[in-house]
Amino acid sequence: MARWNTIARGGAVLAAASLALAACSSGDADTEASASGGSEGGSTEALKIGTVLPLTGSLAFLGPPEVAGVDLAANEINDAGGVLGNPVEIIHEDSSDTQQANIAPQSAQKLVSDGVSAIVGAASSAVTLNFIDDVVAAEVVQVSPANTATALSGYSEFFFRTAPPDSVQGNALANLILEDGHQNIGVLVFNEDYGTGLRDVIKSTVEAEGGTITYGNPGEEFDPAATNFTAEVEAVMATDPDALVLIAFDQTKQIIPELLSAGLDPATLYMTDGNTADYSADFDAGALEGAQGTIPGAQASDDFAMRLEEAYGEPLDSLAYGPESYDATMLIALAAVHAGATDGPSIQSSMAAVSGATGGTECTGFEECAGLLEDGEEINYQAVSGVGPFNEQNDPSAAYVGVYSYDGSNVQNWVSEVFGEVPTS
Repeated sequence: MARWNTIARGGAVLAAASLALAACSSGDADTEASASGGSEGGSTEALKIGTVLPLTGSLAFLGPPEVAGVDLAANEINDAGGVLGNPVEIIHEDSSDTQQANIAPQSAQKLVSDGVSAIVGAASSAVTLNFIDDVVAAEVVQVSPANTATALSGYSEFFFRTAPPDSVQGNALANLILEDGHQNIGVLVFNEDYGTGLRDVIKSTVEAEGGTITYGNPGEEFDPAATNFTAEVEAVMATDPDALVLIAFDQTKQIIPELLSAGLDPATLYMTDGNTADYSADFDAGALEGAQGTIPGAQASDDFAMRLEEAYGEPLDSLAYGPESYDATMLIALAAVHAGATDGPSIQSSMAAVSGATGGTECTGFEECAGLLEDGEEINYQAVSGVGPFNEQNDPSAAYVGVYSYDGSNVQNWVSEVFGEVPTS
């Protein structure tokens, strides 16, 4: 049986509930699309889309579902006749991680030289910040399926994302912890934009409800390049927290055994999208039983999960950010159809419109949505990931956050999801 079946069904569905969000985004991106489409005289050559996704490094577990999402979308687009009569070309390149900081910029430069009009990626916000300036300066559209750092809200009119900022996930996770009855919360967090931004939202939400962050406040982060975490584990456990949030990537595999040895009850451990992964091959059975984690995105249907695996060609251990990668590719292609051109500026001018920011007829999939556009209608693309139309910061205006619980095999199982609107100021 494919591994996604173990992820696809957990407990009862939690009724979707809007989250009261306090964090604010920054920037003044102007993403208002014209009603008629994109740039006059834009290119009508075949659309090239590049990816800068983690094929190696500490986030390589996210690579397969993200690559599968892009490939599945491209297959469906080309099966429906392509964009403006030409098949879409996909060029995959590696992003690796912040410990191999030269790889992503080199990949992005290669893609720009190859003439791509849009790039899907990166997975890590910190990695994106290593190369985004070169991409947007070349007027290439960049759409991340997984960046959540609030610093990227409104970063450039050419940068979009189909994952919500950390104001949504941080708020959801903090409320989950508080609803579980915990008030004194320790945080182990690495010192990079993704980690500290998420920590800041958790901290503000917890403290607003009368709780306390016992450890992990500003100045108490660990070095992402560290290889020993004994001092940090001792420090957080010395504060006797009711619950502990671990915000990390591959460092998680070293930190968890130390936490368990120090007496942490796994049922009081919470993780985030960067490390809510399958650990069945890493820890003894039952080591993580009862631990929980959050991953932005609505729960994928069984049919979509099967299509992702078919596109990838083998079973997927996780579906994380596969739907968001699919949506990113679809939106790029539909924006080109809407604009009547495949160059970056033309696509940029129509991204908000095809997402539904200006209204339009609801539609799913490329064939249906492109058909409406060709008939002169405006569309509201219904994202597989459940995100809403782009707002003025080029963030999704609304999104779901999935809640996962670990079983006795150390595999994360979907339990429920909550819905939140993304603040814009």
